[in-house]
Amino acid sequence: MEFRAAFRVNGFLVLLGWLVLTILFGGGAVIGYVIAGRGGNVPALVGAIVATVIVVVLLLLATGLTVVNPNEAKVVQFFGRYIGSVSEPGFFSVVPLTDRRSISLRVRNFETQKLKVNDADGNPVEIAAVVVYRVVDSFKAAFAVDDYEEYVETQSEAAVRHLATTHPYDAHDADRTSLRDGAEVAGELTVELRERTEMAGIEVLEARITHLAYAPEIAQAMLVRQQAAQVVAARTRIVEGAVGMVGLALEKLTEQGTVELDEERKATMVSNLLVVLCGDRAIQPVVNTGSIYS
Repeated sequence: MEFRAAFRVNGFLVLLGWLVLTILFGGGAVIGYVIAGRGGNVPALVGAIVATVIVVVLLLLATGLTVVNPNEAKVVQFFGRYIGSVSEPGFFSVVPLTDRRSISLRVRNFETQKLKVNDADGNPVEIAAVVVYRVVDSFKAAFAVDDYEEYVETQSEAAVRHLATTHPYDAHDADRTSLRDGAEVAGELTVELRERTEMAGIEVLEARITHLAYAPEIAQAMLVRQQAAQVVAARTRIVEGAVGMVGLALEKLTEQGTVELDEERKATMVSNLLVVLCGDRAIQPVVNTGSIYS
């Protein structure tokens, strides 16, 4: 069984006809009973009974009147059998004596709890995500799962756990995607959730990580590790720049013939320049007033 549109007609026309017929047959029934009670008129009694039956039928027909709000669907069941859904907003009359369940089609968001999971490198991390979704198939949302809201919450937490176990918190290799790569990770999480919730008639519009941190027991150690990595990266950049500057200085001195240095003096000059350029503290210069060979 799949989604289908339920039979419906304009509710205002049905209500108008219902009022007119109810007044006519209701008044006729009352008059018939009055005439039959006064003179024992059998045809009047029969007519009153028929009018009464028609009024009862009209009352049953009135049970089919329903209002559908914007961004809402009514799932219509007739004694347990699904006969269709009404997704258009307005006032309608459907099959009488039916059960009508409201399903919201509005966009919703759900934020998972902070989950503690081991990432791909085995480090415990805390992670949470927000999921934006809406119902696109009222039949599946009503009958494919017990509670589609609870289903989305459970599947969201499962998808976030799976995502955390397949990616590291920090990617030390250029070809690996880390949990901190927001756009790529959000895309993977959205695709996985769409596959998980499709059977419930749910469309996941977006899923993004809202909280990501190392677990408290290793947070300090990982902070020291991150700081060390940043220091190494910074020193590497400084050394690369210093080597370039030293090479440029020697090249300029040779081109302009300012001074001629043997290999030993070049090595000394390179050493001094690297100390000055790569040091993390201010260097105190020493002025040599004698010969450079003394």
